[in-house]
Amino acid sequence: MNKFTFDVILLIGRPASGKSEIIDFLTRLPDDTRRERFHIAQLEVRDDFPMLWTWFEEDDILSKKFGLPRLHSNADGYFKFPELWHLLIERLSLEYGKLLRDIPSYHEHSTCMIEFSRGSEHGGYAEAFQHLSDEVLAHAVIMYVHVPFEESLRKNRRRFNPDKPDSILEHGLSDEKMERLYRDDDFATVAPGDSGLIEIHGQRIPFAVFPNEDDVTTDKPEQLAARLESVLGELWMLYQSRA
Repeated sequence: MNKFTFDVILLIGRPASGKSEIIDFLTRLPDDTRRERFHIAQLEVRDDFPMLWTWFEEDDILSKKFGLPRLHSNADGYFKFPELWHLLIERLSLEYGKLLRDIPSYHEHSTCMIEFSRGSEHGGYAEAFQHLSDEVLAHAVIMYVHVPFEESLRKNRRRFNPDKPDSILEHGLSDEKMERLYRDDDFATVAPGDSGLIEIHGQRIPFAVFPNEDDVTTDKPEQLAARLESVLGELWMLYQSRA
């Protein structure tokens, strides 16, 4: 492998596990530091939360302004069909395909980070990974941010800003939705251990776990940097071995 940076990083984990804070930290770094320490080029992010939130906003407009049925969600804010979770993954893959279509040299200068969360209640990562395109998988590594459910719940409560429910860094879920959707998480079953390779659609995908039980993603930039460097370094070695 001649290049020194990842093409695609799937950044996954429970809500409020620290994923958005990791992205915010990496985005603020000088380009050369991000490249040399973390193997990440110019960073572009594709996140399914803005797509999901748009559906909720559209449903509210349809029901409240026009008196029409909601398309995606019921009045309690749950998806009408479980397949909509998979549709979001298909959409992320579609957006990535457009990037490569429009800029064939995209990965000569950019790393794409694809962020999402999946709980076992709606198929977990075992199901979500099946909806990633072969094009994404051919370029991808996985970094899973691990926190226990109780820590995810605590941070979700703390970060929620009711005045900005659409904010990447300040959105949140009710305790009831967190319990139902995200208490059970199947990543350790899908990818046992702290790092290694898993097979998806016949492709061997490197993965590594970023442990965040001690919350290094909140106001601990030096600890966050050191841990990211270690985890991404391990992931880089697996990425090279796959190539």
